[in-house]
Amino acid sequence: MQKLLTGYTMYFNKRYERSGNLFQGKFKAKHIDNDEYLKYLISYVHLNPIKLIDQKWKENGIKNKKQSEKYLGKYSYSSYLDYIGLTRVENKIINKSSLPEYFETIKDFETNVTEWLSYNS
Repeated sequence: MQKLLTGYTMYFNKRYERSGNLFQGKFKAKHIDNDEYLKYLISYVHLNPIKLIDQKWKENGIKNKKQSEKYLGKYSYSSYLDYIGLTRVENKIINKSSLPEYFETIKDFETNVTEWLSYNS
């Protein structure tokens, strides 16, 4: 990971005529040792865009679930759209078959992800 991040930082800095760090902190990895954890991570990754409209939603809970679901369904920089059946150019680089088939239908996927919006830690 260090080589990958260093190489990308060098490219980015050269292209945009800048210098310095691009990423903050150390890379962290955790072994995914069961299906439930992987299923959770799929939702976690797809819910990251919600932080753009409500930075503390994970700590404080969602104020407006409908608004968040709507935002998620329109946020074009997430593969969430690909998994709910919408077509993006980026879809060409996504290999949906690389993940286990936890969701029988698009609705199952969508429901699993958005249920986390109601979760209070």
